Amino acid sequence: MVLIDEDTITSAIEKVVVSVVNVSTIHLLQLSPFEIEPVSGVGSGIVFDQNGYIITNAHVVEAAQRINVTLYNGEVLSGEVIGKDIATDIAVIKVDKRGLQAAKLGDSSKLKVGQFVIAIGNPFGLTGGPTVTLGVISALNRNIRTRFGLMEGLVQTDAAINPGNSGGPLINLAGEVIAITTAIIPFAQGIGFAIPINTAKRVAEEIMVIGYVRRPWLGIIGVSLNPAISAYYNFPVEEGVLVYRVAPNSPAHLAGIKEGDIIVAIDGENVNSIEMLKKTIESKKVGAEVEVSLVRGMSLIRTKVKLLALRSSE
Repeated sequence: MVLIDEDTITSAIEKVVVSVVNVSTIHLLQLSPFEIEPVSGVGSGIVFDQNGYIITNAHVVEAAQRINVTLYNGEVLSGEVIGKDIATDIAVIKVDKRGLQAAKLGDSSKLKVGQFVIAIGNPFGLTGGPTVTLGVISALNRNIRTRFGLMEGLVQTDAAINPGNSGGPLINLAGEVIAITTAIIPFAQGIGFAIPINTAKRVAEEIMVIGYVRRPWLGIIGVSLNPAISAYYNFPVEEGVLVYRVAPNSPAHLAGIKEGDIIVAIDGENVNSIEMLKKTIESKKVGAEVEVSLVRGMSLIRTKVKLLALRSSE
């Protein structure tokens, strides 16, 4: 049995707790053509920048007409959504106050399964400060389907994450934020999920600059091949992505990629599924030129594709 020094835990919490905020929202629900009811919601967030920028979950501020942010000292400020990214469930709120203490961010690329973590939230803005739960990282790179779509590369933990804690930090024992918790997963019982801080930081920084997230776009709809499908249709390769639709005027269309082509590699790296293709493209920068290797008929073709920007959904 591994024993954790209590002083280590309390010290880690003390380093970040002043940067944890409560996020409360009001949105109007139309019950009938003549009846509208205000509905409240609660979540958590962290101070990302001392000039008043707060990171929380996109679903926390979804459809909010009014947002209040309660700081660690009980001060309540009006918040404005600068932008949100549904794909990663990250939103940035701005409050009119400078000199806030920003949380120290860690490096989520260095996380390990079994590592101790602490989830911190401020679901009600109560006197006495935020609530904390302790656990370990149960798994990494989890892909979970939600009502907003597929969320990829999540951190899984057994630290309890209740709905009001959504948007709060998951920290390591050094007091560094290594992920942003989300309670958007409806079937998560006894397990919690969080967005890696490297992803959250990248998204938040882009939102702060232009108000939304731009992603590189290839512009195809495809299906993953496997040996059984390939044998049935007598394809010349057993793995890859079969293109069955190309968006008009998309990067793929402009590069001459056609329906029926089989994409087998990007920049020389093999692609064996639609998930791998999506991940590979999204790892590139907007405007980058990539080499797409594809099979057309019995020929191997290589074509250059300039990846254009696809604005994130809001």
